[in-house]
Amino acid sequence: MSSKQVPPLELWGGIECTVNRVGEQYFDQLDRNGHNTRIEDLDQFSALGITTIRYPILWERIAPNGLAQADWSWADERLSYLDTLGLRPIVGLVHHGSGPRHTSLIDPAFPEKLAEYAGAVAQRYPWVSHYTPVNEPLTTARFSGLYGHWYPHGQDDATFVRTLLNQCRATVLSMQAIRQINPQAQLVQTEDLGKTFSTPLLAYQAEFENDRHWLSLDLLCGHVNPSHPLWSYLRQSGAEEAELLWFQANPCPPDIVGINRYVCGDRFIDERIDRYPERTRGGNGKHQYADVEAVWVCADGIYDHAILLKEAWERYQRPLAITEAHLGCTREEQLRWLKEIWQVAQGLQAEGVAMRAVTVWSLLGTYDWNSLVTRADDFYEPGVFDVRSPVPRSTAIATMLKSLAQGQEYTHPLLDLPGWWQRSQRLLYPPVSYAKSLGGWADTAPVETLATPMMRRTKGAKTTIASTPPLVITGATGTLGQAFARICEIRGIPYYLLSRQEMDITKPATVTSVLDELQPWAVVNASGYVRVDDAEREPYLCRRINADGAAILADACAQRSLGLINFSSDLVFDGAHKQPYLESDGVSPLNVYGHSKAAAERWVLHHHPCALVIRTSAFFGPWDEHNFLTIALRTLRAGNVFMAAEDAIVSPTYVPDLVNASLDLLIDGECGLWHLANPGAIAWSELARWTAQLAGLDVSSVQSCSTKTLALAAPRPAYSVLGSERGILLPDLSQAIERYLEECHQL
Repeated sequence: MSSKQVPPLELWGGIECTVNRVGEQYFDQLDRNGHNTRIEDLDQFSALGITTIRYPILWERIAPNGLAQADWSWADERLSYLDTLGLRPIVGLVHHGSGPRHTSLIDPAFPEKLAEYAGAVAQRYPWVSHYTPVNEPLTTARFSGLYGHWYPHGQDDATFVRTLLNQCRATVLSMQAIRQINPQAQLVQTEDLGKTFSTPLLAYQAEFENDRHWLSLDLLCGHVNPSHPLWSYLRQSGAEEAELLWFQANPCPPDIVGINRYVCGDRFIDERIDRYPERTRGGNGKHQYADVEAVWVCADGIYDHAILLKEAWERYQRPLAITEAHLGCTREEQLRWLKEIWQVAQGLQAEGVAMRAVTVWSLLGTYDWNSLVTRADDFYEPGVFDVRSPVPRSTAIATMLKSLAQGQEYTHPLLDLPGWWQRSQRLLYPPVSYAKSLGGWADTAPVETLATPMMRRTKGAKTTIASTPPLVITGATGTLGQAFARICEIRGIPYYLLSRQEMDITKPATVTSVLDELQPWAVVNASGYVRVDDAEREPYLCRRINADGAAILADACAQRSLGLINFSSDLVFDGAHKQPYLESDGVSPLNVYGHSKAAAERWVLHHHPCALVIRTSAFFGPWDEHNFLTIALRTLRAGNVFMAAEDAIVSPTYVPDLVNASLDLLIDGECGLWHLANPGAIAWSELARWTAQLAGLDVSSVQSCSTKTLALAAPRPAYSVLGSERGILLPDLSQAIERYLEECHQL
């Protein structure tokens, strides 16, 4: 096929829609992400410019009590609206599920039951042209039949094989039922094809795992016969010869092979189990070994996407699509991952591989995949949209999608830097490197760190990546400035951390000179006058630094079209509220410090309407010695009494959470006022007592007192809890305190 005949690479979207069962509990992502009740999401999806969407018409949700009692109203409304919008749905019927309660993946009748449902779907929506009856059957079989994570919680080869065969047979029968109504209906079969690598000793096990990762597609294509490398394994695990050969007699090759690609999909197995945590250890009856994500141990990085896709192309000679490409990480890493996948797909298409599309997954993010959806911990990973806002909020990924859909290149200063999966800091275990001469993996010397950001306190210093514009951070000696620098190191964001001597923000000429020299893409103003009580004696100095300096910096950034974060405080409020303060609530400071911050908010947004002004409260974190909780624990460990106010209610903020969320908002291009604090209203004394208890200390030494007893120079509001009408982006206070104590323990 000539290059002129190659169709352009399509951009698809997908919603994480898993309905998996653990014991008697169902975990429904559509309830968690809110799409179940928000048809208007479809308008936002359409505006991205995607052509196709993987869309759930799930058996468990539509007909939980059988087809006779099926409720089609949700599906009717959604599919009709998708058709109106011109978005082609790839209808999914089971997504990591096991069906309604009256069946399961080991039910001998599961295939026929799903096929009956599939036929009903096709009968009702005969215009639907693309289907995925069962998403990732091999992965689901592993999680449900081999590892015991999901129902029916099997942990043996026999259950794994039975669940896999049932899902594949269900796929064939479902497509047969669908094609009786729509003969042109196409099968888009998705699978996670992560590779397994090993030490030389375990090469046989890696070979077995890599044969097995094709098994669902091999069955559908009719490739499983007595000469297949896993024939004996399948037979020994309970598969009858007739049921295996049935797939040869009833082949159902995918019209599009959908490959789901994740950073942690590749595995490495190693018999040297002492190198790895106990939770990673297992075996095959012959050898014990640790089974870990290859990205944490392989010095060479993850398996090459292009090679994996070519393997699928050469094996099946069927059109390919990336049907999931999600990374639960910081925003710039999500952008880097999508760009990498998109460029690989474009490159393969140019080489003649029939690449059809890249699917951005997940449009609405995901919940609790860090625990493989075995618990409901509300661990949320944003996607193209962030559903923690009242209306799903577009992230930078949405901007990137719109550019790609229009055939334009999306640019961002952070996009061309290596992702965390390419940086040596990711290595958690002694590194190994692939050695072709050994036919396996070999130990390697410590790996040189890839070019990454370095802390610079001299404004004239050059960044380690000279071509990448840096982030400028003011406040080199402060808690917040130090935290931004530390997290930029972790996130791979080049930066300059500047002291007041290097850039005094109260001097316009100095600000202009430094910004012109360093050419940053954005500025984080983490400097400021922070001594609340001293401000009562030094009102002019406090206002000059906090308000005048912030305004000067905002004006300079606006003139250069630079992003800006400026921090404000809960002390802009007077405490008259009895419920959390929102961004739109009027300010009424009680002290000089609060007045300086209120003035800064007005002036910064006047000079730079696209600036991001973040109100926050009551810092605590593991990296400084002067925050409230660190002082409290240090005092209690020394055997001394710790006094804390019982009549001042605050919303404490874990500094690492604050910094990460602030950077994500900056990259997203958010503007205006935001409240960022860990949800939770608590008195200072109760905060000290609660944390001390979690740390195993004697809480009786925490003594409550009134704010008046502390004889503070500056009046404080009795209630300054921060809520948000724009989005609750930080996790609950209880989780934050647990992570604070864990981080302190590791230091």
